[in-house]
Amino acid sequence: MKNGNTTSPGWHRGRGEPPLVDVFRTIQVEPNTSTVRRALTFAGPGFLVAVGYMDPGNWATSIAGGAQFGYALLAVVLISNIMAIILQSLCARLAVGSGRDLAQACRDAYPRPVAIVLWVFAEVAIIATDIAEVVGTAIGLNLLFGIPLELGVVITALDVFLILWLQRMGFRWIEAFIITLLGVIFVCFLLQIAMADPDWGGVIRGFAPTTEIVNNPAMLYLALGIIGATVMPHNLYLHSAIVQTRAYGESLPEKREALRFATWDSTSALMFALLINASILILAAATFHAGGHTSVTDIGEAHAMLAPLVGSLLAPKLFAIALLCCGLNSTVTATMAGQVVMEGFLDIRLPAWLRRLITRLIAIVPAAAVTIYYGAEGTGTLLILSQVVLAFQLPFAIVPLVMFTRDQGKLGDLAAPIWLWVTAGVIALVIIGLNVWLLWGLAAG
Repeated sequence: MKNGNTTSPGWHRGRGEPPLVDVFRTIQVEPNTSTVRRALTFAGPGFLVAVGYMDPGNWATSIAGGAQFGYALLAVVLISNIMAIILQSLCARLAVGSGRDLAQACRDAYPRPVAIVLWVFAEVAIIATDIAEVVGTAIGLNLLFGIPLELGVVITALDVFLILWLQRMGFRWIEAFIITLLGVIFVCFLLQIAMADPDWGGVIRGFAPTTEIVNNPAMLYLALGIIGATVMPHNLYLHSAIVQTRAYGESLPEKREALRFATWDSTSALMFALLINASILILAAATFHAGGHTSVTDIGEAHAMLAPLVGSLLAPKLFAIALLCCGLNSTVTATMAGQVVMEGFLDIRLPAWLRRLITRLIAIVPAAAVTIYYGAEGTGTLLILSQVVLAFQLPFAIVPLVMFTRDQGKLGDLAAPIWLWVTAGVIALVIIGLNVWLLWGLAAG
């Protein structure tokens, strides 16, 4: 295994130890097999990334958006998904072209004080993600088994054992676990949508953006939350690391093929995530908004209201099962993202269970405080706020990603073409502009 300790052109430091060293290049790519079989070898990392695009925080923003504004914010879901596809393709490009994940690239390219600042922002994003998972999983346990929210928050700390077990089984088993739960989530929402019988004409019109999204402060707040829940900072770090679980070779043709297959994988997985994200909002619009319940923001409240509005006791059960599956999935991927960020930025190697326990305990404190003080009513607000925090962290991950992947000195022949990095740059500017606009609106009351 090459550790890349010598400094390569365009980088101030060598790569050091590879990301997630226990699974680095462990999945073999057979060169003499069919194109389809080689492509399937690369299938998996994109679906781990897709998990972050449908986590419990996404549920809160989509439910609130659908209940308050009907199908109008479907345009934001679509646009943010397109943003995600472009940015995740850059993550794969960075990984294949430089052999680095995004955290390592920041450490190797920037002065240490700058890298430390970026590390702090990345950790804030992961903590915000973890808060959403803690609250979402606790709500799922409460809805399915009647476990009190306060106890459910504490139980989520034990998910470290699930992750340890999956890691010992091998990376392909982790991918299989994630994809299985994604299938369960998809079936649950498919059945709920069929029961809700939405206005499909309104659904189609909802995918067309309107100026009201920007001009209405309440709509903009939720739109920014949806973007934060869709294009998540920790996914950029995670994807650039787990692409390197494939042993794709070092020659330029092998790297080009690896980049092509990795991009296909992430694009198809994110299109699948779009279906689920849109389904959450469509379900809320077809039930709550259509029924005049436009103030629904809480997941527990949404669960309680589904049965009478849809006319089936099965709907809330499916809702709770899907929520719990989302929480479990997000737990696994956030663990690896936290490990990638700490190892990449600081070159510190901690056991996965210890890294997970530290971040989970940090997330449990605010989640437990809110659930104890406000009860179930406060969890919806906390979930939406966590997604807005993620949106504010995005530029600190996107800007370095765009700068690295456009640099031929760093990626050589695999540097992004002009049209791609310009598009990604525009995405970064749009997100930064939305953040500034939202801050101005909040300051103005």
